[in-house]
Amino acid sequence: MSLVQVSNMNSYPAGATPLAVSSGNVANATASATLAGVAGKTTHITGFSVSGSGSTAALPVTVTITNTVGGTLHYTYAAVAGVLLINGMINMSFPYPIPANAANTAIVVSCPALGLGNTNNTMVAYGYQI
Repeated sequence: MSLVQVSNMNSYPAGATPLAVSSGNVANATASATLAGVAGKTTHITGFSVSGSGSTAALPVTVTITNTVGGTLHYTYAAVAGVLLINGMINMSFPYPIPANAANTAIVVSCPALGLGNTNNTMVAYGYQI
């Protein structure tokens, strides 16, 4: 019986520049995180998360990811009824990186305003450029 040694694999391709961006906290406004485009490179998104607090009335919204090779991606998110309550979090990690639809193109992840009384809405996107 022989043993095979497995080395740790880097989570990014060789030559990639890792990216992680945040919207910061917004109150009843659109939370957007932009993975910037850069000349001669293609931006890839590997995942995102969105979290926030409730509003005076429950409100479903559509989180979008724009400028991807497959077109705009859509995810449903909802603010719960109650301004001091926490919404469920979307924490999406894609099984394979999704590239932008062209080189030097930003990928933008946005969550619309969550409604009257909402005080916290945050978006984080991560990926890399190569």
